[in-house]
Amino acid sequence: MWKEFREFAMRGNVIDLAIGIIIGAAFGKIVTSFVNDILMPPIGLLLGKVDFTNLYINLSGKNYSSLADATAAGAPVIKYGVFLNSIIDFIIVAVAIFLVVKQINRLKKQEVAAAPTTKECRYCKSEISIAATRCPFCTSELLDTGRPLK
Repeated sequence: MWKEFREFAMRGNVIDLAIGIIIGAAFGKIVTSFVNDILMPPIGLLLGKVDFTNLYINLSGKNYSSLADATAAGAPVIKYGVFLNSIIDFIIVAVAIFLVVKQINRLKKQEVAAAPTTKECRYCKSEISIAATRCPFCTSELLDTGRPLK
């Protein structure tokens, strides 16, 4: 059983998947930092110096000066500013993944092999045109018997 598990785990696809998950997690951290530290501050400034991480709805009825104060007091709050940041994170990651997959698919389409233009003469093994009915090297007549020529 251990041998089977080791063979499964060492297959290329499993290792590739593990590497992808690790890189994806690191990419997620970069995107979160980009949204929280670079993208949202200018947007908040344009909207009247709003810090999106401090946007919340207090459900307790008491007044708190910030989300940190409300959370420290144990007040029930709806953190819609944090939720907005998460939505923006998701959109950026989704667009990035879409662009990567689109490029991979474009490259795969280019890799499609072209139809063969030559075949091998079954008598002298020379490479000849696929449309040839007689080999130009050994002059054998090439009758199409339905069998593959190679």
